[in-house]
Amino acid sequence: MTARFLVVLDADSTLIRNEVIELIADEAGRGAEVAAATEAAMRGEVDFAASLISRAAALSGVPVGAFDRVLARIEPTPGVHELTAAVHARGGLVGVVSGGFHEILDRLAPTLGVDMWAANRLATRDGVLTGEVEGPIIDAQAKADHLAAWAAERGVAPRRTIAIGDGANDLKMIAAAGLGVAFNAKPAVRAAAPVSVGPVDLAQVIPLLP
Repeated sequence: MTARFLVVLDADSTLIRNEVIELIADEAGRGAEVAAATEAAMRGEVDFAASLISRAAALSGVPVGAFDRVLARIEPTPGVHELTAAVHARGGLVGVVSGGFHEILDRLAPTLGVDMWAANRLATRDGVLTGEVEGPIIDAQAKADHLAAWAAERGVAPRRTIAIGDGANDLKMIAAAGLGVAFNAKPAVRAAAPVSVGPVDLAQVIPLLP
C-alpha cells in the first residue's frame, strides 16, 4: 500500500497518556520505583536499553492476565482519533513505534486508527512474566529505522514523513523525519524538535499535515 505521507508517533505519553511499564509495575507493587527510572530514561539521563532491561526485571512474576487490567486503565491522548482520521482522509498512514510492549499495543493500536506498529516484547513462562525482554530492543535508533523502513515500503519520500514524540528515545526519529514534532515533551526534546506542541491534544498536529 502506497501513501501520500506517513505520520509516526511514540506510544507512551504521546499516543496514550500513560507509561505502560509503570501500569504493569503497579501489578507487582513496584510502580513508584519503575516510574522514577522511566522518567530518568525519558530525560535522556540513562541509556534507554539498559534502563528498559532493568525496569523489565521489576515485572518478574506478574501474571499475563494483568494485561487486561492494564488495558482498562489506559487513556488515549485527547485528539488521537481526530488526528488518525485526518491523516487517512488526506491519503496518509499512521505508524506507532514504541519502547513499550506489543502485548498492549497489539490490542490498542487498531482501536485508535493506527496502520502499523512495532514495540518490545516481554518474555513469559508458565503464564507469568520472566522479567526479560524478548528480541531486539526498540531504542532510539530502532525508532528512526522503523520510520525509514515504513516510508520506503510505502513509497513515501523521507521529506513527507512526520515524527511525533515526547522523550529522549524519540530524538533520532524526530531528526530523521521530514518534520519532527515535540509533543508535551521533555525540555531536551522541545529544544531539538523544529515544532513543539504544548497542549495535550493530538488534534493540534492536524494543521501540520501535508
